[in-house]
Amino acid sequence: MTDTAPPDDPTRTDPDRPAVLVPLAVLEGEPLPTGTPDLLANAHVVLSGYHVIPEQTAAEQARAQFGETAMAKLEAVAGALRDAGATVETRLVFTHDRETTIDRLIYEHDCLAVLVPNGTERVDSVLVALRGTVGVGRNTRLVAGLFAESDVAVTLYHALNDGETIADGEAFLTGVRSDLVERGMDPDDLEVVVEEAEAAVDAIAGRAESHDAVIMGETDPSVTTFVFGMPAEQVAERFLGPVLVVQRERPAE
Repeated sequence: MTDTAPPDDPTRTDPDRPAVLVPLAVLEGEPLPTGTPDLLANAHVVLSGYHVIPEQTAAEQARAQFGETAMAKLEAVAGALRDAGATVETRLVFTHDRETTIDRLIYEHDCLAVLVPNGTERVDSVLVALRGTVGVGRNTRLVAGLFAESDVAVTLYHALNDGETIADGEAFLTGVRSDLVERGMDPDDLEVVVEEAEAAVDAIAGRAESHDAVIMGETDPSVTTFVFGMPAEQVAERFLGPVLVVQRERPAE
């Protein structure tokens, strides 16, 4: 596996900008989905153009053959994100193992979230599904970092766990709401919804239909297993919009 890392975006000076990994199969013609620049206008985007090569092909060989074309496509995508207001750094990777590559990039760049890239025509409302599986502070950092300066309506949603009451769920989300207000969110833009649900994924997907994007935490210790086939992907497939998957904090060791 080899990757090209152009100089970091010199405009990345705001520590409040959350870092979001956006993986694209650049040589397969995967485009930047509609609405992504608006969704990530206040983010620091780590744009990863990757291409999976056969085991018998050396990454250096693939880079020599396709690197210039791939980088040109990647920079065009980066330009659209920068035009919307995002700061961007690009990584072009030729790899035999997509999952390992995505994991590595998440941790190398301290990404708060990974985008499951589906399109949306607009970004007026966002569903934030909270299950307590990822530190709440990481969720609120992402939400406030992306939307505190916008008019986006945010619905904080919690499907009750076994043994929880409605009062428990409301207390949990009230604390999250207070944190977001302290981080600069307009309280009028924040709605709190708690409900009982037999299957959390089904409930989130159903709620997502009336929103333009979803933010949810990973529930599996393996980042890429989750991103490429676990609940976030299931939600994205059902409501056909972008899903931002908030990552667990990397262990100190």
